[in-house]
Amino acid sequence: MDKEPERKKVYSKQEGFLKACSYCAYQERSQNEVRSKLYDWGLYPSDVELVISDLIQENFLNEERFANAYTLGKFRMKGWGKKKIKQGLKLKRVPDKIIANALKKIDEKQYIEKLRELIWKKKDSLKEKNHLKERYKLTQYALMKGYESDLIFDVLNNNKLT
Repeated sequence: MDKEPERKKVYSKQEGFLKACSYCAYQERSQNEVRSKLYDWGLYPSDVELVISDLIQENFLNEERFANAYTLGKFRMKGWGKKKIKQGLKLKRVPDKIIANALKKIDEKQYIEKLRELIWKKKDSLKEKNHLKERYKLTQYALMKGYESDLIFDVLNNNKLT
């Protein structure tokens, strides 16, 4: 009564392409994400690169468009700073030049305002009585979110938050 292990279905190049089209149409993807998914679906390495090439030609896959969507989405929705966004894009193997261009899409005024909001919101949730400990916690929180330390100190000093 031993169960035979389930074998993973191996997709053909055409099946892989169609499946990848719907995968990319759902949301922007990096080449690395799609390549990994194609390997998960059991495509042969030679077919994977052909499918990636076809997806780029059909405009389902665009690294620059992905980087812009990722950058603005993480900034607006999650409140991430540029350092954390850059790290996330590097993990997805997006080229440095494309990362730099995507980060330029973030408006500086909005960036500083988002940091201010983040710090104020965190300050309201802290119960710390010690001024220095509170400042330390606010700094650590903003650093964890990926903001630059000099910008954090400017916001903390100029807004008399603590």
